[in-house]
Amino acid sequence: MSSTDTISEADPTSRTRYVLAGTGNRGTTMWGGELLKGWNDRVELVGICDLNDMRAERARSMIETNAGIWGDFDACLAETKPDLVIVCTPDDTHDDLIVAALEAGSDVITEKPMTTSPEKIARIRAAEKRTGRRVDVSFNYRFSPTAYKLRELLASGAIGTVTSVDFHWYLDTVHGADYFRRWHAFREHSGSLFVHKATHHFDLLNWYLDADPVDVMAFGELRNYGHNGPFRSTRCHGCPHASKCDFYFDMEADEFLWPLYGDPAEVDGYFRDACVYREEIDIPDTMSSTIRYSNGAIVSYSLNTYMPIEGHHIAFNGTHGRIELRQYERQPWEADQIDRIHLTRNFGGGHEIIEVPHEPGGHYGGDNRMRDTIFRRGEDPLGQRAGSRAGAMSVLTGIAALRSADEGRMVTIDEICPPELDLGSG
Repeated sequence: MSSTDTISEADPTSRTRYVLAGTGNRGTTMWGGELLKGWNDRVELVGICDLNDMRAERARSMIETNAGIWGDFDACLAETKPDLVIVCTPDDTHDDLIVAALEAGSDVITEKPMTTSPEKIARIRAAEKRTGRRVDVSFNYRFSPTAYKLRELLASGAIGTVTSVDFHWYLDTVHGADYFRRWHAFREHSGSLFVHKATHHFDLLNWYLDADPVDVMAFGELRNYGHNGPFRSTRCHGCPHASKCDFYFDMEADEFLWPLYGDPAEVDGYFRDACVYREEIDIPDTMSSTIRYSNGAIVSYSLNTYMPIEGHHIAFNGTHGRIELRQYERQPWEADQIDRIHLTRNFGGGHEIIEVPHEPGGHYGGDNRMRDTIFRRGEDPLGQRAGSRAGAMSVLTGIAALRSADEGRMVTIDEICPPELDLGSG
């Protein structure tokens, strides 16, 4: 299958038979119920795999499918023989599932990040090359209408050669805190938010600039969550500090999350509402980095996880002008459903505001556009569809940033790549 093929390109009337690995929030919605509802002419769910059988049963009901449930992934692959596997498990488990699926003859879509270490990247890349199958990484931000327009403007040379980028992402006290309740709060599982969350942002930069990161200098500190808390417990449910904790989360009141993570915690001991002040949390919540690219561009990036606002600001500075965007997601004031890109040219060349309306669906329409590109149409003029190399480069940027923050020095991408890692095309 070529890089421009849809999953079922060989027969546009056929449906892609897929297995869903992992029945958390993203698997149950984005790649479960939503995919079956909106793309039922293109896909057929033939198996659900999860180590937690209670969660899998709840998810199957929410997805509204009769697909079988397996706890053993190899058995699921052998019995269903899927065309495609969609991986939605914790980040540190992705490589085992991706490689097993490729070896079984399936293509793979994996949630971001693709994986969490250079060695795991090398393993995935080698398996993909060996089997001739394809790995797609779910970089849905690439597919938002505004991201498409930014990439189009940059590719057209609207501001000449891009020399630097200012990129700052803000997570509010709802979204940001959520990472510190879950398994993401530990490097062992997520690689830190430099890998898990920032993989979206680093991928956007790599794609916007059409270049590779070379050097990374970063800082990261745990300033708000973890050991900084005034008190702590095991989890929010039943917490004695609930009445005075700003981050108390009543998961039992959530009609979607409680069935998936309430009772099912009895099976595997995983609490979706763990205390954000756990002493053992070991990832930064306040991050910044400077990245130098292969084309000479220099990026200033930051990520903060306890803001009163949600969204981002990005500005591209070029030899002929500047492109700037402030995208609003949540904030304590009203904002309309339109992004406004400011294009300002040098030497009196004028200022233009380009309005891009949001589209229905997650990520301003990006989720729907991504699923359309993968399952319905093969054309991809700006290379939005992301393969394993894109997944590798974004993860490597995050790994380099975390190492830089830990060691207090600049880290090169080359130094963290094992000899067996092939970063050729694809």
